[in-house]
Amino acid sequence: MKFIDEYRDAETARRYAAALAELVTQPWTLMEVCGGQTHAIVRYGIDELLPEGLTLVHGPGCPVCVTPLELIEKALQIASTDGVIFCSFGDMLRVPGRDRDLLSVRATGGDVRIVYSPMDALKVARANPDRPVVFFAVGFETTAPANAMAVHQARREGVSNFFLLVSHVLVPPAIEAILSSPSNRVQGFLAAGHVCTVMGYTEYEPIAAKYHVPIVVTGFEPLDILQGITMCVKQLEEGRADVENQYTRAVRREGNRPAQELIREVFEIGPRRWRGIGEIPASGLRLTSPYAQFDAESRFGLAGQVVEEPAECQSGLILQGIMKPSECAAFGTRCTPEHPLGATMVSSEGACAAYFRYRRD
Repeated sequence: MKFIDEYRDAETARRYAAALAELVTQPWTLMEVCGGQTHAIVRYGIDELLPEGLTLVHGPGCPVCVTPLELIEKALQIASTDGVIFCSFGDMLRVPGRDRDLLSVRATGGDVRIVYSPMDALKVARANPDRPVVFFAVGFETTAPANAMAVHQARREGVSNFFLLVSHVLVPPAIEAILSSPSNRVQGFLAAGHVCTVMGYTEYEPIAAKYHVPIVVTGFEPLDILQGITMCVKQLEEGRADVENQYTRAVRREGNRPAQELIREVFEIGPRRWRGIGEIPASGLRLTSPYAQFDAESRFGLAGQVVEEPAECQSGLILQGIMKPSECAAFGTRCTPEHPLGATMVSSEGACAAYFRYRRD
């Protein structure tokens, strides 16, 4: 397939692996901060091609996985409210709350609908003006422009029955939280190419300088990832700590300026709790004052709730790169896609789901 097959060429991948074997002179630990990259690494065995001493760990790059339990519980409460139409991407329907998920709410009569974009949810609101329609706005900076556009359009059209349950998180504060942790062992990062397509990568430059850590903006195909790893290791071996762009076919340093302006109009930065990690300052987005009327938490009186994570689920350690899924005692036994303990086992970008699908043997 054009523009895909050339990034999955096995012979080129082997050449990258051989070049890395010659390049590496000491142990290094790198982290990818993208669930799509995690699945590609596990699916194609990229980590198994790497020379001894070069370790990949998986970071908090799955937006579904880092959505805290209290927001899942709020979604369940809203979706169970009479008359409400609750719209979400399909991944979120299987994420467990304390004792149920959105699929079970739908099975017992809740009007829970899978949509493919927030504009689909806005269309539902237009068609049902007498019913509140709530869209579960989950994601990193990648999905923020589309969610911002939906609520911007609703305000312009006067669609007063459309609401967002916002669970937007930002990548740079998460990287800083990992680097400042006493348990950190990460020495270089592969940054998510799609996030940087929107935001550019200037905001990573102060982090690279402050912590003296290389950050390479990287795509999602096997050769993208291998090239990104090579660029990152080359910096480490040379004692450099720069931000470099492997994903030049999609990412510019300044990013998408119109998308950034729309995000700043609709959202403002605030603290955000991350599932299994806790609160990270200035790591989330919330609606600005002109758009506060579209806030589902305020509309349904749910602001301020906090719910503790289940102790058995080790997703926090996995999302910080401290533990790999297969090292969890519950993996594949008490925690499976059919009966998950946490979101990392059910999300299409979750590390546990990737290991369950590709590494159980």
